[in-house]
Amino acid sequence: GKALVPAIGAQGDMALAGAVSRSGAGQDSGLLVGIPANGITVSASLAEALEVPSDVLVDYTKPHVVKDHALLAIEKGRHVVIGTSGLGAADFAEIDAAARANRVGVIAAGNFSITATLMKRFALMAAKYVPDVEVIDYASAKKPDAPSGTARELAEALADVRKASTARPVSE
Repeated sequence: GKALVPAIGAQGDMALAGAVSRSGAGQDSGLLVGIPANGITVSASLAEALEVPSDVLVDYTKPHVVKDHALLAIEKGRHVVIGTSGLGAADFAEIDAAARANRVGVIAAGNFSITATLMKRFALMAAKYVPDVEVIDYASAKKPDAPSGTARELAEALADVRKASTARPVSE
């Protein structure tokens, strides 16, 4: 939210309709993120925030809650942008089915970094021609989601497109 609130405020064709933070509930969202007051009071829950008319939910929360948030917003007729990694193919399938049933759009990009986006694109291109692929995720031992959601999503996507492995045990 610290980047999103001022970014939306700077756009001429967008308006912030709400913000959610349990710890910041009741405060002005601008003041909460260190910019001038914007008149948008932070809600304590997504359900509360969705009571205000809006078009799109942008969710950058944790993987264990983002799916439920997306499904609730879809049920309420909102389009959804998911900026959290860590969801699996089954999660995306459920979100996709709900979005189609409610005729709303969903963009899920767990990692908005240009480097991660290019890495995934190039890896998927190469995987069509290379029979054996491996994802190695280097992260701090203190990282809460190890392996990272980006690495897990990449591994799932690679598994869907790669050629059959030619590797055989030495005994064969």
